[in-house]
Parts: sequence; C-alpha cells; structure tokens
Amino acid sequence: MTYTTQMDAARKGIITKEMELVSKKENIDVEVLKNLIAEGKVIIPANKNHKSLNPEGVGEGLRTKINVNLGISKDCCDIEKELEKVKTAIDMKAEAIMDLSSYGKTEEFRKRLIEMSPAMIGTVPVYDAVGFYDKELKDITAEEFLKVVKKHAEDGVDFVTIHAGINRYTAEVFKRNKRLTNIVSRGGSLIYAWMELNDKENPFYEHFDELLDICEEYDVTLSLGDACRPGSINDATDASQIQELLILGELTLRAWERNVQVMIEGPGHMTINEIAANVMLEKKLCHGAPFYVLGPIVTDVAPGYDHITSAIGGALAASYGVDFLCYVTPAEHLRLPSLEDMKEGIIATRIAAHAGDLGKNIKGAKEWDDAMSKARQALDWEKMFELAIDPEKARRYRKESLPAHKDSCTMCGKMCSMRNMNKVMSGKNINMLREDD
Repeated sequence: MTYTTQMDAARKGIITKEMELVSKKENIDVEVLKNLIAEGKVIIPANKNHKSLNPEGVGEGLRTKINVNLGISKDCCDIEKELEKVKTAIDMKAEAIMDLSSYGKTEEFRKRLIEMSPAMIGTVPVYDAVGFYDKELKDITAEEFLKVVKKHAEDGVDFVTIHAGINRYTAEVFKRNKRLTNIVSRGGSLIYAWMELNDKENPFYEHFDELLDICEEYDVTLSLGDACRPGSINDATDASQIQELLILGELTLRAWERNVQVMIEGPGHMTINEIAANVMLEKKLCHGAPFYVLGPIVTDVAPGYDHITSAIGGALAASYGVDFLCYVTPAEHLRLPSLEDMKEGIIATRIAAHAGDLGKNIKGAKEWDDAMSKARQALDWEKMFELAIDPEKARRYRKESLPAHKDSCTMCGKMCSMRNMNKVMSGKNINMLREDD
C-alpha cells in the first residue's frame, strides 16, 4: 500500500521506518505512536528528499525537542562559519535546525546543511523570496512566493514556517488593538507589509490549497507561524494573538484533511502567569496539534541574558504541554549569535526541555536524574561527568579547582555531606582536623 505523508500512512494503518525509529528512541509502543500521528497529535517531520535524516517525533507523550536557529545575513554572510555552528549544534544533540538565511547564497547553504544534517531542517521561505527573485517585496507575486516554498521542499526541507494566519481580517484586528511592539515576527511583518503595499489578501492564506499540494507531495510539515506573537510582555495574549490562533486552528483542520502534518508556533514574550493559559488555548483551539514556542521570554529587561529568561519560560511551557522549544541565545535582540552564544543557548534550552519533561512525567526523564543522584551519592566523578548535560564544562570546572581530598570538592572539602554520610552510615569515623584513619 502506498502513502503520501507520515499522517497518510498512519491513517492507512501503515507503520513506516520513521515511526519504527521514533518508537525505539522514545520507548513508546509503535501502535500508540501511529495512532497519535493519525490524530495529528504527533508529527515526524521527514521530507522524502532529506536522505541524511535521523527522524524525530514531536508531540504528545514524547520528549520535548529543541530547535537551533542558524543562517547567513547581509552583515554576517560567512557560509563556512555557519556550517561550523551546524556541526557543533548536531554534536550538542539539537533535534532540529532552522535555516533563517536572508541574504546571498541561501541555496548553497541550505543544500549543504540538508546534505550533512541528521537533524530535521526547517526554513522560512518568505525570508528567501526577496533575494531569490532580486525583487522588492511589493513586486513579488503570490505565485512566486509559492515557487520558493516548492524549491525549499524539493531541496529536502522537513518543515516550513508559513505565516498564513495573518489574513486581512487578522490585520484589521491588529490595527484596532494598539501594541507597544507592533508585529515583531520577521516573516509576519514581511507578509503584513506585502498585504498593505498591494492591498491584497495574504498569498499563503488565499492559496492555502496550493501550499498543501507542495507539502503533501514532499511530506513537508507545515509549521504555522505566529505573525502576531507578542514582542513584549505588554502585548501577550491580546486580541491580535488570539485572533491569529483561531485562524491557525481552522487551517490545521484543512491541512489534516489533506494528510499534511502540522505544528503551531507560539509566543513570544509573556509573564510567567500567562504561560499555562497560552498552552491550553493553543491545544484547545488547534485541536491538540504539537506546539512549538520561542521562549516564552518572561521579562523584557535582560538583553544579554535572554537564554535565561527564555529557559525559565520554556521549562514552564514544556511542563504544561509544549512539545518543541526554539532556542534563544544571549545575543537575542542584539546580534547574530556567535558559536559560543549558540552553545549557551543550546544548553539553556536543553535544560528547559528536560525540566519540562520531568514536569509532565515523560518516560525515562526521571531515570536520568536518578542516575546522576546515585553518582553524586557515590562521589563517582567520572559517572557524573558522563551524565552531565554539558560534560565538557563539568570536567573543566573540577579540573580548574582540584581539592586536597579527591572524594570531595573545593566547596566543602572534608565537610562534604556525601563523603561524611557515606562514612558514618558504613560505621566509620569522621576526621575533620587530621588525616583519615
């Protein structure tokens, strides 16, 4: 029996090789996984032309995945430097990489990225349109926008961010409800500007069926972008954001009718107390589709530390049911991230994802923490390094400050609680002021 997409296969009762691999990774029964894919609650972004892909599942009951944004810009257009970041991101176990290139040889970078990456690859085709056609935004036609999506699909992109929810009605809601930071989504602002300049409907909304044709042909997952995501805590959960979410829910059902896999992108900036409600709204209004969020960034006043503000929000969001976290680096709002910025962003986001998995009782999550606790109790430093989310940093910190007694550290020395409890509970004496017996 043939199938077009992972969702089509699941609905026909077919277990694909991608489902089998994800089932083993997640320790989930493959029949359960297949049913979740059929319902749209789990996706496996896996373009038929991405030959190096090691597939991952995203959605209900699975580990929270993380995405790393990379790509060249007009001010920073060194392809080799970006590919170095790609290699590092893969080594650091990022499950997804989004190519956000917006200038120059985007096709060369994208093709090399797809060829080398076992991680799933995402793009925002509208970023590429201006450079692809060497035309001003206003002069690009709806047909040309779709051709760029088709090109990315042919190249092997696993998911595409499409800002189809900011239609003319959503735009009117935005105009009537003033914001501090207007539209901060880069892709969303480009679509809004195109609509205003041409006095026309959003081409991706108007030609949504043609977009689904492309996604169905290559099994490209549709990541429905949040053009109206809040760019400040003041703008969170406002009329524009919720109106767009309503449209995204309707588009989700239309995509599922064509067996096209969907995830929903979410905010953005918001205070801690709004995160749970936002997750509930997305899951309700978008029918349980996987939720992919940037942050949320929980305060606006920490440039240079937004990997922390994002990790706080991301951990909470994941614990409430978010499925996919987009990393945020210390360079957010300031510059294109350096290699070191990227590393810090990945680690912060992986911590947030794992903390969220503990909160929603994902199978296997607590076992990792329990193993670390046992290693700490046993003062097994090598095992601690092996289990650490960042083994390199853990090893470096210990090496930089070695204790007099190898079964302790330079914080506590012979007052180490682990050391002393081990001795006392095994019937031994504790010597604080002299050498051990």
